Amino acid sequence: MQPSKSSRRRFIFGGVAALGALVVGWGALPPRQRLHASHPMLLGGASIALNGWVAVAPDGTVSVAMARSEMGQGVHTALPMLVAEEMDVPLSAVRLVQAPADKIYGNIAMLKDGLPFHPDDNGNLKAVVSWTVGKVARELGLVITGGSSSVKDAWQPMREAGAAARAMLVAAAAKQWNARVEDCRTEDGSVIHADCRRLAYGALAIAAATASPGEIRLKSPKDFKLIGRAQPRRDTPSKVNGTAVFGLDVRPEGMVYAAVRMSPVIGGTVASIDKDAVLKMPGVMRVVDFSSALAARTGAGAGVAVVAKTWWQAKQAALALPVQWSTDERAKLSSAAIYAEFAAKLDAESGHAYYKEGDMDAVEGKVAGVAKTLTAEYRAPYLAHAAMEPINCTAQVKDGYVYLWAPTQSPGFAVETAAKVAGVPADKVVLAVTLLGGGFGRRLDVDMVAQVVALAKETRGLPVQMIWAREDDTTHDVYRPAALARFSASLDAAGNVLGYDNKSASGSVSHQFFKRNLGLPPGGPDKTTVEGEFDMQYEFANQRIRHVIVDSPVPLGYWRSVGHSHNAFFKESFIDELAHAAGKDGVAFRRGLLKRHPRHLAVLDAAVARAGVAPAGRAHGVALHQSFGTIVAQVAEVSVEGSEIRVHRVVCAVDCGIAVNPNIIAQQVESAVVFGLSAALFGAVTIKDGKVEQTNFHDYPVVRMNQAPEVETIIMPSAEHPEGMGEPATPPIAPAVANAVFKLTGKRLRSLPLTL
Repeated sequence: MQPSKSSRRRFIFGGVAALGALVVGWGALPPRQRLHASHPMLLGGASIALNGWVAVAPDGTVSVAMARSEMGQGVHTALPMLVAEEMDVPLSAVRLVQAPADKIYGNIAMLKDGLPFHPDDNGNLKAVVSWTVGKVARELGLVITGGSSSVKDAWQPMREAGAAARAMLVAAAAKQWNARVEDCRTEDGSVIHADCRRLAYGALAIAAATASPGEIRLKSPKDFKLIGRAQPRRDTPSKVNGTAVFGLDVRPEGMVYAAVRMSPVIGGTVASIDKDAVLKMPGVMRVVDFSSALAARTGAGAGVAVVAKTWWQAKQAALALPVQWSTDERAKLSSAAIYAEFAAKLDAESGHAYYKEGDMDAVEGKVAGVAKTLTAEYRAPYLAHAAMEPINCTAQVKDGYVYLWAPTQSPGFAVETAAKVAGVPADKVVLAVTLLGGGFGRRLDVDMVAQVVALAKETRGLPVQMIWAREDDTTHDVYRPAALARFSASLDAAGNVLGYDNKSASGSVSHQFFKRNLGLPPGGPDKTTVEGEFDMQYEFANQRIRHVIVDSPVPLGYWRSVGHSHNAFFKESFIDELAHAAGKDGVAFRRGLLKRHPRHLAVLDAAVARAGVAPAGRAHGVALHQSFGTIVAQVAEVSVEGSEIRVHRVVCAVDCGIAVNPNIIAQQVESAVVFGLSAALFGAVTIKDGKVEQTNFHDYPVVRMNQAPEVETIIMPSAEHPEGMGEPATPPIAPAVANAVFKLTGKRLRSLPLTL
């Protein structure tokens, strides 16, 4: 199945046009290597860099450049495994150093995954565009952690870096022994000759630095010793003993604190401030209006901050600070009005067709054989990220430099923003990326960086740590978009689907994000609005998937699994409705639509088989969804007591290609299920009088420990390239639960969060 050529071309080249001449120029260049950086690794002691990713110290310690942020997803374990595997060194011998600012560490996979191709499309257009965008991404060099892309992107360059380093070490040993390279092998951080002579990597590092690696040969999966085997997380001990450094743990000498006050009305601005009213309060040092610093790069909006000796002093003064806000028409904004606009747009506009197959016009023309037509409307609310570590950032502006400590997913954007606000060149910004106490896409944005640098400019060289209260975090997020989706399907007398139509409306995350962070004008289609709908694998002979972008006054951002997070609920719930209308079991109905998709069928069968039969008083709900390259099937075991929906067990089968670390994959599945379940059962951000109504966990709850289900993970064997794993288990949980509730109650829940 392929999208119609005309719609694909409009979509692709409409998006590419935003990059203009850059794409044309870069597309003509040969692909650049990702092995050698133009900036040296930040090494201490006598370590010798063998390429842009790997260095070896005299004691045999291997330093690996870490270009991705650790926010609980396990990249500080999975990525060094790739290098250790190819170098034949123990994982315990690897230490991580922050990657320097260099384009070889840019995230290519994330940008390529943003292309609007159906997974089944293997045509020339896809190959050419993917190749071109890959080269453009290499030139852009955007260092970003997101899109479940870290392992996928690092799979080739980090393995090549390890293999190249290993080859250089072998060449150095062979030269020292006056032996043939072919007579040498490596094991446990040493080069070993066929006659049993041995040299440790540390003793060879200096000589290896000038050795030629020759042809770089990657290991065959059959020879893997680390990859594919469960390894303990490297970051667990420090998180247990308290030595791990998150953004809130940074303590540079002389640090002061800042608390914020931001417009309670979305899009409001500062009209006036009475600074003198709080300047005599205990510990208060100054009051700063940071609004001008956020001119082009903020989702948070205008506001002010109080700088004080302690955060509590700063917060109390910020609460007491008299601020007048200018809101104009923005104060009339409401969730009800937003949904009404979605409905009106769906009524009035045909939308952009992201995917077409067959002849839907003939089906809608009431061709012979249509026995039943099924329609449904689904909706999903705005969602906050609600990471456990609230928004924070620390900065110092001193002697022409900006020193920045940030729990960020976008170090490149953070550096650019800090430089812009401080008025210094980007090479005068020194960034330390800390651990993130949750990211989920929120920390792709850098509004907090703009705010804190503006404050640090006013503190006469003192470092300042800005912390948002939970209420600030919830009411000034960049939210997962609200959405409205309509479905219509025609069935024949035997229950076969003759036509499938899906049209939805929402704001565009990508339009807002790229305007904020790259200055690109919004325009054209946005894959994230329909991902999970247009790219499904169900084999309907006639289908059409469209979307209408409705410009959002609400700041939008990437939220864990992005459009899949709600589109999977829409699609998988309606698939269950179709199964019921056809008089078929939901699993059997799906199986009948996957005849040309054996991997999807295998994942579905594995989850259903493991789930077994639901105990008395409970029901099993099923959902199947592919996102970020990974196929996931979930079976949720659910009971209903009065108006309470309780999820007891979730069986999750995943096909994510080669499983680099099965331990981390299971952890990510468990995390994603609980994250998605929080949204499915409780999550909703509502707007009234221009204000976000939710403020903290009492009215924006998440799943508690006693509410968390048992999660069983099945990892399907595969020799395919690794795919994403941080997000794919989030989308299927809501429809799986909703489908189980229908079995128990006969009620079809079409709105999130799920309520009876």
